[in-house]
Amino acid sequence: MPVIPVLSAVSLALVSLCPTALCARRDVLELGDADFDYLATEHETMLVKFYAPWCGHCKKLAPEFEKAAGRLKGIVQLAKVDCTANSETCGRFGVTGYPTLKIFRFGKDSAPYDGPRSASGIYHYMTKQTGPDSLHLKSKEDLQNFVNNYDASIVGVFSGTDAPRLDEFLKAAGLLREQFRFAHITDLQVAEESVLLFRPPRLANAFEDSVVVFTDYLTISSLRRFIRDNIYGLCPHMTMENRDRLRVRDLLTAYYDLDYHHNVRGSNYWRNRVMKVASKYSGRGLIFSVANKRDFQAELEDDYGLGTADGGELPFVTIRTKLGHKYTMREEFTRDGQSLERFLEDYFAGRLKRYIRSEPVPEKNAAPVKVVVAESFDDIVNDPNKDVLIQFYSPSCPHCKKLEPVYRELAETLYSDPNVVVAKMNAVDNDVPLGYDVQGFPTIYFAPVGKKDDPVRYQGARELKDFLKFLKQEASHNLVLPGLKEEL
Repeated sequence: MPVIPVLSAVSLALVSLCPTALCARRDVLELGDADFDYLATEHETMLVKFYAPWCGHCKKLAPEFEKAAGRLKGIVQLAKVDCTANSETCGRFGVTGYPTLKIFRFGKDSAPYDGPRSASGIYHYMTKQTGPDSLHLKSKEDLQNFVNNYDASIVGVFSGTDAPRLDEFLKAAGLLREQFRFAHITDLQVAEESVLLFRPPRLANAFEDSVVVFTDYLTISSLRRFIRDNIYGLCPHMTMENRDRLRVRDLLTAYYDLDYHHNVRGSNYWRNRVMKVASKYSGRGLIFSVANKRDFQAELEDDYGLGTADGGELPFVTIRTKLGHKYTMREEFTRDGQSLERFLEDYFAGRLKRYIRSEPVPEKNAAPVKVVVAESFDDIVNDPNKDVLIQFYSPSCPHCKKLEPVYRELAETLYSDPNVVVAKMNAVDNDVPLGYDVQGFPTIYFAPVGKKDDPVRYQGARELKDFLKFLKQEASHNLVLPGLKEEL
């Protein structure tokens, strides 16, 4: 029998036994207490996911992580550690919540991963972890090719390799490479000595310059500040990758069928109309952006109650402040921009009603543990005459389910105390108010009388006597504990 047909048949059989999803999973290296140090040192750059199988956020991340692993195969290794079975490794690297992502270099914990959680975002973020911090360009053609990119580019032009500020530029590139693209030139025949920020050609418009020149004295701090203030321009394209950086300020976003890969002209049609209005409101503390509504479909549905069918082909507009307050433009977006201007006038005048994601307020709420939803949070938790212990939970969290009988017993024990409320809120289906940092479940806070703006996080053990000891210390009055044994 000929050798080649046999090999082809074997290869075909192997391919058929390796479905896409299974092969993707194999691209993610599974590490544990027994082999982490041994295997991790073999990889120059590795992204490790520390997770728990029961964690809802981990389950949501898993398929994106696996897709990214396939795209990064041969470039960056992706790995995962099950912390429920490998507590020694997770404890050694300070893992306290799930999922936790860390970047390792030759087995050493190099940096936390603070990039996006989508497959595309992970891919782009981690590819920037490889190669030089700043690409050395040798010609005008190199420069043109570099800046003709989907993303913005920062280019330093210096008189030679020994130029006094080149080292500072390269240090800045090393610190900021995860977020931005850097290149440098050491030949003044290519361009004049300067640092230039090139905005992406796809975002070129009549309202601002495509190239911004850095004019300050070059230090890491001054260059970082220059990039921060100019990288996005008047109306950036918000993506899953850059949204957290944009949302450190009050942000208006117009969502529509934006697609800069296949329809640049159509994508800029609505962006130009947003920019025309934005130019009238610059300097008032609000920044503007556009985004693909399909990329943010889940967020729009969960956070604003909007579906992709809302508005049809017209953009729908939201404002999210840096404090987390949310507003939606209910009037149809008009092509002349007048409806957007009316929305902004109402926003700056304080006439808009905030959007709050909330389950319905329960018709009956007589159980010892009071059920709180976002709409009733102020009435119950911020009651100025009550001390309130509030548990933020997830319906699928096993730790929450384990706590439930103890928490109910606590509420029953304090049921006759008219000054104390024991409550819980589903933090998955309700907006968590400002002042409450909920990163995992269950998270418990105490909001005492007179200190509603400064709630105390409960970090003690989760037995009845531990809760009672905490409340005795923190309550604004003496607890009413009928029939309770003295040792408690």
